[in-house]
Amino acid sequence: MPQLSVLVDGTAIPRALGGVGRYVESVVSHLATVDPTAAVHVVVRREHVEHFRRIAPGVAVHTAPGWVRSVPLRFLWEQTGLVVLARRLRVDVLHSPHYTFPFARRDGSVVTLHDATFFSNPEWHSRLKRTFFTWWSRRSLRGRPVVLVPSAATRTEVERVVPGIRADVRVAPLGVDRTVFHVPTADQVADARIAAGLPDDAAWIAFLGTIEPRKNVAALLAAYRRVRDARAAEGRDTPWLVVSGARGWDTEATAALDALQDTDHVVEAGYLPLEDLAGFLGGAEVVVYPSLGEGFGLPVVEAMASGACVLTTRRLSLPEVGGDAAVYTEPDEPSLAEALAALLDEPDRRDEHRRAATERAGHFTWEATARVHLDAYAEVSR
Repeated sequence: MPQLSVLVDGTAIPRALGGVGRYVESVVSHLATVDPTAAVHVVVRREHVEHFRRIAPGVAVHTAPGWVRSVPLRFLWEQTGLVVLARRLRVDVLHSPHYTFPFARRDGSVVTLHDATFFSNPEWHSRLKRTFFTWWSRRSLRGRPVVLVPSAATRTEVERVVPGIRADVRVAPLGVDRTVFHVPTADQVADARIAAGLPDDAAWIAFLGTIEPRKNVAALLAAYRRVRDARAAEGRDTPWLVVSGARGWDTEATAALDALQDTDHVVEAGYLPLEDLAGFLGGAEVVVYPSLGEGFGLPVVEAMASGACVLTTRRLSLPEVGGDAAVYTEPDEPSLAEALAALLDEPDRRDEHRRAATERAGHFTWEATARVHLDAYAEVSR
């Protein structure tokens, strides 16, 4: 008989998976591996069923009704149909991995909060998002037995800004899939160059992430222009800048991207295929992640696992991820430009950080993340 049974609600995962999708698929696929006696169930939308069956063969995959693609109807089903499914499966634990949860089930309930910046920096988010996520976060922290967060910085922030916390808030750092993110071969680097739309043999500087205010892409574009102009005045070339990720709600960055000319040597690559990301990140001269604050900062650890020299900031959780392997700067344009120019001028320093990065990334595994989740499940099941 299984020692523990758990149902993970994956119905909030967007069609393109994204960061939340990678979190859910990675945790679910490692739970049964870490504890083979556990009975693990996941419920997902129809378009994700075959994917989860393929990546997690030891997990029972259940199909949610087709109408949960509608956000309001998904919340309705979460409060009703999800509770019925958990009861029918007789699971000990129901894990809600993206802020919201069914009120009707308190015992055996675990919720994941990915970020505290809805409280600490509401200006980074749309009014609808910050209202929605702060409301649900407060109720998780005050009404659920265990809440999981991805970093100590996030736990510190929620404890600072949310009074009356009754939940046991546990840190579960995220991991990195080394089958996807690894030091790339020369062919993988060449494939990534093609996927990004770069000229043959062009060197590049990489950014990976959604173009939203806290990612600070506008400052990165201005800093890159400053570096490129200064080097051009000295008769030196500068690697291209490639911005990969979906456009969000950063109007300043969007306007700057729309104003680019071919001669600016900046490429907006959109989503790159997952199989090209190791070549894109590991093949870059520098990966710049100038964020103003993150709940974890998964692109940083993915870049380090790919052997990249990472330039980032010391805001919120990012030093927890980068450790001594990353290079740090303040997030304003002059500081970013100065730090980037210095790295471009020091190839030996970049190589030193590349070596440190692959070692540092080894500390972040999805097996370790799954163990923290299993400990949380065991606690609430008691």
